[in-house]
Amino acid sequence: MSYVIPPAPQASLAVQGSDDRFPVRRIFCVGRNYAEHIREMGNDERDPPFYFTKPADAIVPSGEEMPYPKATEDLHHEVELVLAVGAGGSNIALKDAMDHVWGVAVGIDLTRRDLQSVAKKAGRPWDMAKGFDQSAPMGALLPLADAGALTSGAITMKVNGETRQTGDLSEMIWSAADCVAHLSTLVELKPGDLIMTGTPAGVSAVGKGDLMAAHIDGLPELMVRIAP
Repeated sequence: MSYVIPPAPQASLAVQGSDDRFPVRRIFCVGRNYAEHIREMGNDERDPPFYFTKPADAIVPSGEEMPYPKATEDLHHEVELVLAVGAGGSNIALKDAMDHVWGVAVGIDLTRRDLQSVAKKAGRPWDMAKGFDQSAPMGALLPLADAGALTSGAITMKVNGETRQTGDLSEMIWSAADCVAHLSTLVELKPGDLIMTGTPAGVSAVGKGDLMAAHIDGLPELMVRIAP
């Protein structure tokens, strides 16, 4: 097959302990999934989950430096557990959901909060607030078999060594399995899809020169610096 322009390179994630990489197809994000974060944003924690997306090529690998994004003066960090789908499906039963997950990683959902606030007030989509270039820093994937149950474990975010976000996976309103099962009722999940599962309280702004360090117990660390 030939193309009229060169096809884009395949987006991918590093795999802990392997030279092989995980090909990324789509990135889905759960909008709100920790009660304290929902409260700090002024929303109702009883609402069902909703989703937005990021482009696959928005990934920034751990250890890299990224530019401060265009068109914002209020860039926020949101540390999240990332699920990497290895086996697709629709209407996946909750009891089978984690069988569809190949691996897990730490991610940061970067948000142009000022653009998001404008979009919310106008009733417009969040795409340009969430799905911009370099908006999805991610650490290396750990195969699920090596990661444990993922029902508990500290999740934290530091900026320049200062702790900003602290939480525990047990505080997720919708568990990792819930997210897979529910999302599969809305789209047919495919191998290569990623699911970012929401963030705990403490989101705040980062600026030029800041070093972001995201952590989840047992998973490869994620460190990304914003260029001065």
